[in-house]
Amino acid sequence: MKRREFFKTGGAALMGTALLPHMLHAQMNDLVYTASDLPGMLTHFGVTTNDLQRVITVALERGGDYADLYFEHTFGNNLAIQDGEVNQASSNIQYGVGIRVVAGDQTGYAYVEDINLNEMIKAARTASRIASGSAKTPPVKVDEPKFKNHYPVVKSWEDTNVQSKMPYLQKLNDRIFALDPRVTKVNASITDSSSYILYYNSEGMLCNDYRPMVVMRGSCIMQDGDRVENNYSSRAGRRDFTFLSDALIEEMAQEAVKNTTILFQAVKPKGGEMPVVMAAGGSGILLHEAIGHAFEADFNRKNISIFSDMLNKKICDENINVVDDGTIAGDRGSLNFDDEGVESRKTYIVKNGVLSSYLHDRISARHYNIAPTGNGRRQSFKYMPIPRMRITYMENGNCSEQDIIASVKQGVYLDKFTNGQVNIGAGDFTFFVKNGYLIENGKLTQPIKDVNIIGNGPKALADITMVANNLRIDQGAWTCGKGGQGVPAAQGLPSVLVKQLTVGGE
Repeated sequence: MKRREFFKTGGAALMGTALLPHMLHAQMNDLVYTASDLPGMLTHFGVTTNDLQRVITVALERGGDYADLYFEHTFGNNLAIQDGEVNQASSNIQYGVGIRVVAGDQTGYAYVEDINLNEMIKAARTASRIASGSAKTPPVKVDEPKFKNHYPVVKSWEDTNVQSKMPYLQKLNDRIFALDPRVTKVNASITDSSSYILYYNSEGMLCNDYRPMVVMRGSCIMQDGDRVENNYSSRAGRRDFTFLSDALIEEMAQEAVKNTTILFQAVKPKGGEMPVVMAAGGSGILLHEAIGHAFEADFNRKNISIFSDMLNKKICDENINVVDDGTIAGDRGSLNFDDEGVESRKTYIVKNGVLSSYLHDRISARHYNIAPTGNGRRQSFKYMPIPRMRITYMENGNCSEQDIIASVKQGVYLDKFTNGQVNIGAGDFTFFVKNGYLIENGKLTQPIKDVNIIGNGPKALADITMVANNLRIDQGAWTCGKGGQGVPAAQGLPSVLVKQLTVGGE
């Protein structure tokens, strides 16, 4: 048995055998899964509703306002190709329960990796030590809500052996080599996981989820004379084994080779402030880094975010709408309910240019006296939930990408990104561009690479002057880091023109 605990005062600031590995798959295929699934999930974790209520009662015995239990059982697998052969494989399991007690703005948290009643009670008492206030008794009646399933499973990863996945990696390897004789090395991998989730809180909510996830990556190294370049392609989603297909392999191979080939002609542009056209798709990193984190409500209720005093104020052009959504079928950032049992939904952060909502977990929602938005997320049962983005994107505008490019005399067009970061308080951000083009007299000309973009979130948003009608949600393997936790996320954007950003170049 392992047990860990930690305390927070004031909240938070990119191998084994399953117990019952296949018991829920048929039920989880339905578009709506109901309370009929719960008996199987309770059995899976070896607990009863009486056990849950008893642990909650102990968690609140010192007078906490609220408590919840988050059970998780995750199976993870990784398969990789090296030196032309699929010869690397690994697996891991996470299993345990996290117990949280909230008293005002204070939170106590503990977790155990040995799920039995005695250990859960010990953890509940540990978490309760931070709590003080008027005691509340957990309800007798258990509420079992229904949620729409945004990631139905036909063939689970648990039902898929290594031999079934190996041919897809081999095909990706062989296809990348076949597309260009300059390819000297290929790395490819498939990472999949299946998570059983059971959630119960002191309001009587009891719900469960079965969460699939897959990431496929392919990268290549190419050599042309003395010059060596590398690039990659990735796809990810809450998808089952049917995600893998020959069409996917071809798409990824073509993308990896194309993205690498263009680097042989690419240069670093001259640096300075200039107009920047963000291509559709992965350019959504602009939203994620420039404004998304600053819209997370924990930063705003503590007056850390630069947007803390801008709620219900106009912050950009009235034709701009920015959304955070957890309901896109099969997407990496989707959830049926968040890690606090709140049903996933589409939330307008910016509506007609006005900052209309922050992204809330239960704690921030109570502070603002509104309903939570389904953004309470955690890396695993070992962590407390905090407000996090899911799938963040801007809705379509009313012009074409070509119209935007044609309007720029001298600037850059940015297409593929790798990472970014933001200073929440000041709103300053930076991210790294792998691929793009110079724009000269309204046309794309010289390819560019390895560019840093620097700007300020509120200013960049206010400086978006044109929005195209080609929204694309990027399907890459994005992971968002915050507060020492990493969670899967996604982003999207139609092509937009930011009239001025700082481009780091020669």
